[in-house]
Amino acid sequence: MTKPPDSGAAAPASDKLDAAVLKIAGVVVLGAVMSILDITVVTVAIPTFMVDFEASVEVVAWTMTGYTLALASVIPMTGWAADRFGTKRLYMAALTFFILGSVLCSMAWSIESLVAFRVLQGIGGGMLMPLGMTIMTHAAGPQRIGRVMAVLGVPMLLGPICGPILGGWLIDEFSWHWIFLINLPLGLLALTLALIVFPADNPKPSESFDFVGMLLASPGLALFLFGVSSIPEKGTVMAARVLIPVVIGTVLLVAFVFHALRTEHPLIDLRLFRNPSLRYSVITMSLFATAFFGAGFLLPNYLQQVRGETAFDAGLLLAPQGIGAMLTMPVAGFLVDKIGPGKIVLFGVTFITIGLTGFTQLHADTSYLLVGGALFVMGLGMGCTMMPVMTAAIQTLTHGQVARGSTLMNIINQTAASIGTATMSVVLAAQLNDHPEAQTAIAASHRPDIAAQLPPGVLSEGLELAAQAFSHTYWVAVGLAALTLIPALFLPRTKPKAPVDTEASMIH
Repeated sequence: MTKPPDSGAAAPASDKLDAAVLKIAGVVVLGAVMSILDITVVTVAIPTFMVDFEASVEVVAWTMTGYTLALASVIPMTGWAADRFGTKRLYMAALTFFILGSVLCSMAWSIESLVAFRVLQGIGGGMLMPLGMTIMTHAAGPQRIGRVMAVLGVPMLLGPICGPILGGWLIDEFSWHWIFLINLPLGLLALTLALIVFPADNPKPSESFDFVGMLLASPGLALFLFGVSSIPEKGTVMAARVLIPVVIGTVLLVAFVFHALRTEHPLIDLRLFRNPSLRYSVITMSLFATAFFGAGFLLPNYLQQVRGETAFDAGLLLAPQGIGAMLTMPVAGFLVDKIGPGKIVLFGVTFITIGLTGFTQLHADTSYLLVGGALFVMGLGMGCTMMPVMTAAIQTLTHGQVARGSTLMNIINQTAASIGTATMSVVLAAQLNDHPEAQTAIAASHRPDIAAQLPPGVLSEGLELAAQAFSHTYWVAVGLAALTLIPALFLPRTKPKAPVDTEASMIH
């Protein structure tokens, strides 16, 4: 009788997280924190880059866009590479790329070199999250995946909150170079711990690499996201810089779908959609990420443009959301393993919808106590939504499908977040364009010399109109969040059963 292939982790004797799993989770979280922080920390440095490199905001924005596009382009290849080379080796290679890119970014001599090094950094950063999810899932097993996903959700909470705070402090106290250099000691620590803590790889025999799929999926996704990401700058979906890449990207992605369904080992395994749990998880994640991350674009801008807060202070004011999520995320992770994710996600999406509704009542002088309360409610909901949805997608997959499943969910998350941000920015821009006095007031709120020239009352009236533009835009997020309840109704509502690995069973 032939021994079945190693699953990467022994079946857990208890449903509690043991020390070995917690160590693996700690290393994964450290890598994920660096990757996600680097997306948000650079936003604070944009004005500094404009001055130091004498570049326009459109050019400097490529320091963010280049990172995001590299991250999105490399994600599709992660599932195949994990199966081919092993998750430990690939994770350490991704960390190495990320560290190297970070050091080179700190040494950039021009805006062009900084963008190039950010692309290199994004190649490594794009692999860290799906690989970390795969490693943790293999270590914990399907019966404990809810709790390990809750642990992996921590960096997703901390990134948007701590990024502006950390970036502002490093720039003020040291220089912009340190927002990248700080990754060197953290990255070397993560690399050393990964070498020690992660179990040895036992990769499968190599499947043929889907070169056609790569030539369709990676540039297709990158072009689509580039076009979508250009919408805020251009202010319309009809601009050539938006339409041309979106159309070409969509054609490539549609061609990939037809190709993937006819290929034995596609780059992204679309046959996973036959699994109803994953199918409804993808729909739920798409709507949730569009609403939640799109809304996440609005409040920092409201705080800075209407209320005149600095990026550092705006980051501090966002903290109640993280606190709320930290309270519910461990509980949600535990309950998902006991009763399934369905009921937990419905509870979470309801709270997110309630919290978002509170922001539809924003004014130029809305109490920060009310803002913090709405954020706290959203955080409670977020802790019960994002990682439980990820859990619903992955817990019914076999060991051999996990890498492909986590890759697919990360692609969906990245794409939906970009679409959400672009959607909210276009709706907000349309609202502000209807009230030129609001745009004047926003400009004057940061320029005392301009504000002094305005007639009495014009500034306050303009800021109130600007606040109304933000509040009206939040209704789009509320509608999307409410729609998320529909696919969430179909998520599993029972304790997950261990998936049957048919390949292992046949060998056994």
